[in-house]
Amino acid sequence: MSSVVLATAGYDHTIRFWEATSGICYRTLQYQESQVNKLEITSDKTQIAAAGVGQIRIFDVNSNDTQPVNTYEGHTGNVSAIGFQKDTKWMFSGKLTAS
Repeated sequence: MSSVVLATAGYDHTIRFWEATSGICYRTLQYQESQVNKLEITSDKTQIAAAGVGQIRIFDVNSNDTQPVNTYEGHTGNVSAIGFQKDTKWMFSGKLTAS
């Protein structure tokens, strides 16, 4: 596998991992409850967070397991922002709000 990996997601309810140099998709994860609004990878490149409607799921980048390692629920709308602190000790998130 290539050392450069690209991750994509969107309104089709899937997260895909691609070998960037060849363009081959080598792994697909389902995010069945909603579209994926945002992806964010940890600084050590071991986990990826996927934000959807009302929840965030964390997946292991290097595993073949299709289940998330953790799920965070509680937002009342579309989670549109996620990120990790540099040492991955905490994660932040935000959502769209109406004015």
